[in-house]
Amino acid sequence: MDWSRSYRNGEAAIESFVNMALLTMMAIVTIGVVRMRSLFAVVILGGIYSFLMASVMIVLDAVDVAMTEASVGAGISTVLMLGVLHMTKTQEADPAHTPVLPLILACAVAAVLVFGTWDLPPFGVADQPVHLRVADRYLAQSKAETGVPNVVTSVLASYRGFDTLGETTVIFTAGIGVLLLLKGRRKPKGDAKNSRGGQT
Repeated sequence: MDWSRSYRNGEAAIESFVNMALLTMMAIVTIGVVRMRSLFAVVILGGIYSFLMASVMIVLDAVDVAMTEASVGAGISTVLMLGVLHMTKTQEADPAHTPVLPLILACAVAAVLVFGTWDLPPFGVADQPVHLRVADRYLAQSKAETGVPNVVTSVLASYRGFDTLGETTVIFTAGIGVLLLLKGRRKPKGDAKNSRGGQT
């Protein structure tokens, strides 16, 4: 029993260390995004941030969320943003006003969010309400109520079906919006011919 307890304690310590390392790297990337003036570098750093976030989700055993973050956040979003940069400027314009007010607003929002976490139960505690009632219900009744043998699939597609539908709608709407923006940047064929004819 002593060796198993020490093994679990060591495993928890390693997990905490990995989480802290990943969160530290995410903070460094965030500072780099704020400081960079090159939009190309910002897009690349955004992809790195998404990969780090996916790694955090893997450490937390949320593999489905990690796969979504890696494919959408680091994959599709990075490709779309690079496509946008190809059709626009790659250097951020100089701000017309001082960034003091946005900085104060961001710090105020961050303080409110941190204050909201004080009433949350400690991370990883087994006697949280979600572990005492909802998780047991999912594990015991999932196949009988939904007919799906995979518990993760039944939770995402049945118990949280409306939430998953909302997330899919947001991603689809964002993709369509980006495509419309890219299409609006293209010149009509007639205008392109006229511009070439005027030059000749």
